Amino acid sequence: MRTTVGIIGAGPAGLLLARLLHNAGIDSVVLESRDRAYVERRQRAGILEQGTVDVLRAAGAGERMDREGLRHDGIELRFDRRRHRVDFPALTGGRSVMVYAQTEVCKDLIALQLEDGGPLLFEAEALAVEGAETDRPRIRFRHGGADGEAGTEDVLECDYVVGCDGFWGIARTAAPGGRTFERTYPFGWLGILADVAPSHDELVYARHDRGFALLSMRSPSVSRLYLQVPADTDADSWSDDEIWAELERRFETDDDWTLRRGPITQKSVTPMRSYVHEPMRHGRLFLAGDAAHIVPPTGAKGLNLAVGDVVTLARALAHRAGTGSDALLDAYSATCLRRVWQAERFSYDMTTLLHRDPAATPFDDRLQVARLDRIASSRAAETDLAEAYTGFPIG
Repeated sequence: MRTTVGIIGAGPAGLLLARLLHNAGIDSVVLESRDRAYVERRQRAGILEQGTVDVLRAAGAGERMDREGLRHDGIELRFDRRRHRVDFPALTGGRSVMVYAQTEVCKDLIALQLEDGGPLLFEAEALAVEGAETDRPRIRFRHGGADGEAGTEDVLECDYVVGCDGFWGIARTAAPGGRTFERTYPFGWLGILADVAPSHDELVYARHDRGFALLSMRSPSVSRLYLQVPADTDADSWSDDEIWAELERRFETDDDWTLRRGPITQKSVTPMRSYVHEPMRHGRLFLAGDAAHIVPPTGAKGLNLAVGDVVTLARALAHRAGTGSDALLDAYSATCLRRVWQAERFSYDMTTLLHRDPAATPFDDRLQVARLDRIASSRAAETDLAEAYTGFPIG
């Protein structure tokens, strides 16, 4: 099997890259180790920056998002029982964000790819990337196999390989050398899905002496909520009543706001870490998304960073096809990393602003409140948050 661009991973990064390349007249093949049902139901990010929304629309993948997604023009910060709304359009010249789950983005892109795109192979496990330093790299993969059978090994020959297979995929380990930068946080998020209408029409970020809490949503009838917990927490060790009671404590205000309760349908604990791999390229192997960088979810940047990566790479590949120049491909890693490090900085700032470190002192607590007070009282500080939250420029 032969193609121009071999893409490992059918998450939003790999699927969007395939769509952008198709629109540019560049052929590709996408290899995904899981089956289609798994890809279309795995829960991940749900906040799309303005730039991501614009990219999906331009790629032809925005129709259902515009119909079913929830546009949000701000977030609410809570601290010391106070509430402060950050108005995105007023501070950014009209930008906003969209609540639209990653699962739905993947469904839309999969449907487009199967309808008129290049090959998308599910249950095709990439085993190795070979010859990345040459002009003819290859991906060895195993396709099919059921009921304990091994499946059939095959080779995908490419001009370029793009690893969109996440931190645990093979692409990252096929890029030797370079440097890695990492931070692990001493807490995680206990997240729940609940069949109840959201208790607020925008996201609520709460700083509390007992720890951080986040009120989010997946739809007008499904709430997504999070609690800061110790990193080694077992989600099943929390009863439903304990979760709701703790959420109520951390969201408490001096007005008559109340938290709606409902049946909890899913519980999980998400670890909190920051990670960057530099450079994001090895020969003709390019890394994108979680294969190259991870951010704590506080700033809602993970999916949006992946979109920035593949937009930059698709533009560079189209430039190469049209002009024969490798200039944009050679600049890919440096171009992406400028945006990546700004997102890492913002995600770190939001995490340390709102989460209580287990080793925090009263001095640290007062500093957090002072930082939040500054955002609530300074248009400049508030604008900085709004500009970062709605998205850094791509490219």
